[in-house]
Amino acid sequence: MYQFTNDCLIGIPEIDSEHEHLFNLLNKTDEALHAVDADISAITGRLLNELYEYAINHFAHEEAYMLSIDDPELNRQIAEHEAFRDKVTSAMAASDFTLDTALDLLTFLAKWLYRHILGSDILIGKFKKDAPSTEAYVFSSEYLTGIDLIDDEHRQLFALVNEVHSLVNDDLIFDKYDEIIRILTELRNYTEMHFHDEESYMEQINYADLDAQRRAHNAFIEKLVDINFEELENLDNNQQEYLQDVLDFLVKWLVNHILKMDKLIG
Repeated sequence: MYQFTNDCLIGIPEIDSEHEHLFNLLNKTDEALHAVDADISAITGRLLNELYEYAINHFAHEEAYMLSIDDPELNRQIAEHEAFRDKVTSAMAASDFTLDTALDLLTFLAKWLYRHILGSDILIGKFKKDAPSTEAYVFSSEYLTGIDLIDDEHRQLFALVNEVHSLVNDDLIFDKYDEIIRILTELRNYTEMHFHDEESYMEQINYADLDAQRRAHNAFIEKLVDINFEELENLDNNQQEYLQDVLDFLVKWLVNHILKMDKLIG
């Protein structure tokens, strides 16, 4: 059973409703596959078509909404939607499904949806489109949770982001690639450590929403893992634009997560 939990609600009713229906379609498929004498290939093919058609319509609605509010995350969303389409299209081309392969596909689709909602959709409508800035990202008192360990580690996350930011905007350094990779790797490792510390603290205080925090953390870590270092190396003149876009996303996600979830811990 793939649960559509409250932490998946992004606060836009039409989008939340369609996300919930996508999970209903996954569960409908899962239930059908476990029925006695189920025709695995027929069930998977039919319900995959239903899921695919609904997802395509949902993505169109989501992108139209983001366009209407001039959401700066629209291009990133379009790229992720395309990746989902490609995966499902490829799966639909398979002519023979076993129960194991069908269930593996369902697991992938559910994980993708959780990750996409918690890692990307959660930002829809939260930020306005601004011109690229050369200013540092500031950790303000607004982000304080009142828990020293968590606040100190949040400050360090911002410090690491600003190291990358400063390097990206330093026109006097000709070849920044190796140093950028070093700091991005350090940022990824520190983020994983911070989330572990944060979750350990929540375990100690029996925090009710620990599972929701874990899901959000996992979605963000997967985003960090997906930063394509090889693509970065091959971008040449577009390295700065790519990195600025990555940093912008990282800070937006952290700010939203701190304000909407971490502050509740304290």
